[in-house]
Amino acid sequence: MDTVFLVSGLDGDFNPRRVERYLIMAWESGANPVVVLNKADLCNSLEEYLAQVEAVALGVPIAVLSATNHQGLDALKPYLQPGQTVALLGSSGVGKSTITNQLQGASVQVVQPVRRGDNRGRYTTTHRELILLPTSGLIIDTSGMREIKIWAGDEGLQETFADIETLAQKCHFRNCQHNNEPGCVVQQALAEGELDYSRFFSYQKLQKELDYLTRKQDQRAQLAEKERWKKIHKAMRNHHKR
Repeated sequence: MDTVFLVSGLDGDFNPRRVERYLIMAWESGANPVVVLNKADLCNSLEEYLAQVEAVALGVPIAVLSATNHQGLDALKPYLQPGQTVALLGSSGVGKSTITNQLQGASVQVVQPVRRGDNRGRYTTTHRELILLPTSGLIIDTSGMREIKIWAGDEGLQETFADIETLAQKCHFRNCQHNNEPGCVVQQALAEGELDYSRFFSYQKLQKELDYLTRKQDQRAQLAEKERWKKIHKAMRNHHKR
C-alpha cells in the first residue's frame, strides 16, 4: 500500500480519539495516512470538527467531502494515479463503500444507511476487495472495524503525538513521567493551555497499552524459547538412547 485513507464520518459517530488510533496503525504500516472526513453535508460544526482533527493529525493531509453528493472527491484523486494502491480504513457506516462507488463511477460495493440514534453502520462490507479504478489506481475497500487494538511499536506513537514527544525532550529529567516532576515542560504546557488535556490523556492511555503489549510479547517470547529448548533437550536424549 502507498496510502491509507482514514475515513471518519462528520456525524454522531465522530471521534478524534479514534482518529489518533488509526494514525498510529497507519504510520506503523509504512503507508502514508490521509484523514478523510466524510458526510460534510450532515455536519453543522464543520470548522470545529476540522480543528479537532487538525490538532491530532499533525502534518497529515485532511480531505473533507460528501461522498453521497459527490462533493470533494477530487481531493482524493492525486493519491489514486496509475501504480498507486490505497486502502480504506474506518468504522462501519463512515462511507468507505460509498466513496469507492463514487470513485469507480459504478455501484461495485453494497451500501446501507446507518442506524438511527447512534449513526453506527450495519457492517455491510464483510470482506476486503481490491478494485481497479478508472484512473488506473487501485483501492482496497475493507469491512468496518469494531475495535482498534494497538499492535505496534513506539514509532507510530511518536509520529502521531509528535507535539508531546517534542515537549518531552525539553523536560529536566530524561525519564520524566510528566506527572509531578520538577522541570516538566509537558505539565507546563498543560497549565498554560498550549496542550489539550484530552490529547495528553489519550497519549498516556495509548502509551500504557503499548507498554502492556511489550510486556506480554516478552512473556510469550520467553515461554516460546523455553519450549524450544525443551524440545531440543528431548531430541538429544532420544538420540543418545538410540
